[in-house]
Amino acid sequence: MQQRVYALFGFVGPLVVYVTIGVSILLSPWFNWESDALSDLGHAVRSEVASVFNFGLLLAGFLLVVYAVTVFRKHAKYTSIGLLISAFMIQLLATFDEVYGSLHYILSVPHSAMLSITSVIYAAERKSSLALITLLIALVSWALYGLKIRGVGIAVPETISKIMLLWIMYSGIRIYLSKRPV
Repeated sequence: MQQRVYALFGFVGPLVVYVTIGVSILLSPWFNWESDALSDLGHAVRSEVASVFNFGLLLAGFLLVVYAVTVFRKHAKYTSIGLLISAFMIQLLATFDEVYGSLHYILSVPHSAMLSITSVIYAAERKSSLALITLLIALVSWALYGLKIRGVGIAVPETISKIMLLWIMYSGIRIYLSKRPV
């Protein structure tokens, strides 16, 4: 039974990210898709929703760390290491929000890179087309942003990149529904 609960962490962790980002945006009429980053929502001094945004990242990171070291490790041994690192980095991003300036940026780039690498590892280890497709969508969004195809801010590719969390959610549900828990 405990293993099934841990499997749900793989679904609930990313869901917490989606919900708290959505709530933070809805409660921030100042948020601008053309000029803001998602991290602006977590700025402890300038954002009235920083506690919601940062708590969501901390909670999601915690749930995903637990998921990575329990049932997911048995499901995808090599990917679990990448997920563990990425989930811990999400907690660091919430702890060292934009108030910390360049430290926040120094953490955000490796986190994004680690999540992308983890997606590749999972695609290879579990033959997951979902992990590969979501990674490609995220990479295309970053490429379009980099090429300045549309007049959008960094929050747009950041948000689109959250699609990579879908394969994690799917893995959690798959483990939960399996007849023989891992």
